[in-house]
Amino acid sequence: MLDETKKLPDDPAELRQAAEHLVALAKAQALRIAKLEHQLAGLRRQRFGATSERLEQLDLALEETEIEVARDADPAAPEDAGEAKRKPRRKPLPKELPRTESILSPGEACAGCGGSLKRLGEDVTEELDYIPGRFVVNRFVRPRLACACCEAICQAPLPARPIERGRPGPGLLAHVLVAKYGDHLPLYRLSKIFERDGIDLDRSTLADWVGKATALLEPLADAIGRHVLAGQAIFADDTPIKLQVPGNGKTKTARIWTYVRDERPWSGADPPAVWYRFTIDRKGQHPAEHLAGYRGWVHADGYSGFNELYRKDETREVACLAHIRRKFVDIVQSQTSPIAEEAIRRIAGLYAVEKQARGHHPSERVQLRQAHARSILDQLEAWLQAQLPRISGKSELAKAIRYALTRIKKLRPYLDHGHVEADNNCAERAMKSVALGRKNYLFVGSEGGGNAAAIAYTLIETAKLNGIDPQAWLTDTLGRIADHKINKIDQLLPWSWAATRAATASTQKAA
Repeated sequence: MLDETKKLPDDPAELRQAAEHLVALAKAQALRIAKLEHQLAGLRRQRFGATSERLEQLDLALEETEIEVARDADPAAPEDAGEAKRKPRRKPLPKELPRTESILSPGEACAGCGGSLKRLGEDVTEELDYIPGRFVVNRFVRPRLACACCEAICQAPLPARPIERGRPGPGLLAHVLVAKYGDHLPLYRLSKIFERDGIDLDRSTLADWVGKATALLEPLADAIGRHVLAGQAIFADDTPIKLQVPGNGKTKTARIWTYVRDERPWSGADPPAVWYRFTIDRKGQHPAEHLAGYRGWVHADGYSGFNELYRKDETREVACLAHIRRKFVDIVQSQTSPIAEEAIRRIAGLYAVEKQARGHHPSERVQLRQAHARSILDQLEAWLQAQLPRISGKSELAKAIRYALTRIKKLRPYLDHGHVEADNNCAERAMKSVALGRKNYLFVGSEGGGNAAAIAYTLIETAKLNGIDPQAWLTDTLGRIADHKINKIDQLLPWSWAATRAATASTQKAA
């Protein structure tokens, strides 16, 4: 480096020109370093998990530590007072659980003197145990009877079954569907679990059941889709999923789309629902086909594939405040940026207003937003415009600001419409089940398998949104849907099913 200084020009003008060149080079390198650091931080989050996932990893680490402490602890040693305070309070066991009682008597005579014993009271200790789920075999016995007069043979028909000439009952099919798409358990693992219970069910058999069961339930998923598209506002998003390419053993990137209707934030009377669709690619024609004929607001990110929807006058776009915020969060996590931190602080003010508005009537939500959120959003937009000339136009921060300024224009409708939200988090929450599932089963084997997954996710996640046990609902529905009239399919929707059960239970209780 000392030798390099000898090559510097002696002429002041040339020296100044060289210095300006070095400053420009240093700025370019600093910009490139900042960009690479931002990309590296993003890849690290993708590889090792976002903040919430890191907290889950911390919980797992604490869990393992607690297991180790419990394993090494001396059960006879007295419990430290400080440790006793840190232990979670033991909750009473549910009264509805079946109980087996064992009476442990010391006998009828005193072990010391032989005298008779009299009862003073009793101590009851309850222990929570677990018996694995049991398989049962339903036998349908149909006597063949002959008429004494005409000798005609009579026999009762078999009841409708989910899979004609198949062996699985509705409860088993519901269990397989919920295990795979609700609990994210691949079928080969489920096959191993069944094997431990002495039941030999090959993975391919389970896959066949899933395909036939979802085909039977497809009209119900379509009915949920119609319910979603009847809403004044829906939340839309998509996520990648691997699709196996036949022949070469490789995979390609397909997509699962979600469309959510959730009116609970503004106390809407209609139940929430989520509708999933599978496509082999991410072309913009797919959301346009899915939402053909829809009239209302669409919450979505800035993906250009949704633009075809907005060309229709009856479909209007609402941008996502969470996506705007996320750009600045990514910058703060990768580098020190007071501007990004200030942007996050200002956005927090908008979310504080939304917290107050949650659960109120749409007109009240509009009043709150006009009184408080509008000025915050106006100031945020003006402040971002003022910051942009002060920073490098090629920096990640400048990209985040330009994205925010573009999307804020599309976000403003939420200020004037109480049934519209400030972000698209409903759709992103609906994608969590897909994200968890693809980590376990890795890919779908075909386009038909992707469609089956979309149907199963639609049914299971909609039941969850309504606080309904998906296995109980699917068990009953699979036992009835084969004989159910297609024009009355809405009677089997989860909220209708729950209302019917509640009414029946109330009638039985009154009787």
